[in-house]
Amino acid sequence: MKTRTLASRRAGAKTRRVPTLTVTDTRRMPDPAAVAATLPRGAAIVFRHYEAPDRESLGVHLAAVCRRRGISFLVAGDWRLAARLGADGLHLPEGLARHGILSPALLWRRRTGGLLTIAAHDRSALAIAGRLKADAALLSPVFPTASHPGAATLGPWRASLWARTAPRPVMALGGMSPHRVRRLAGVAGWAGTGLA
Repeated sequence: MKTRTLASRRAGAKTRRVPTLTVTDTRRMPDPAAVAATLPRGAAIVFRHYEAPDRESLGVHLAAVCRRRGISFLVAGDWRLAARLGADGLHLPEGLARHGILSPALLWRRRTGGLLTIAAHDRSALAIAGRLKADAALLSPVFPTASHPGAATLGPWRASLWARTAPRPVMALGGMSPHRVRRLAGVAGWAGTGLA
């Protein structure tokens, strides 16, 4: 994929800037390509849709839309699919980052210069993001969220503290809005399913 807007390194920078991310959800976003068509150039989207029986064909269509619109395209949880789709990067769910066999995924990233984001729900996952030199950790859930009703949240104080002390940039996820992100100190940006 030629987009690579997130993958270009600034001169002398140790990390790459990661913009606001839209995260797909099978139930709440059945057609991620339609959502991508509304995103501005330079945006980024993490393609999850783990349960979709037609995940690869959805990904092919979404990758094409992202390429045309200058949107960075990351595939969640499957570096092989990311490679087949020519993705700009890979998003690792926390369990995979913690317990998965990561060598092939990290080799793919090194070879392609792709982005790496990691889901994090606690400080130890933020440390894993640091060890893997992730471009960002998606810390969640910060606020109550429709995707996980009733789940315990971090709240703005804890999320801000963890973001300020994290070894890599932190994106806030979970019940986020432009107003709520302003309540968070130390975050590099925010992510969610309803950002289009």
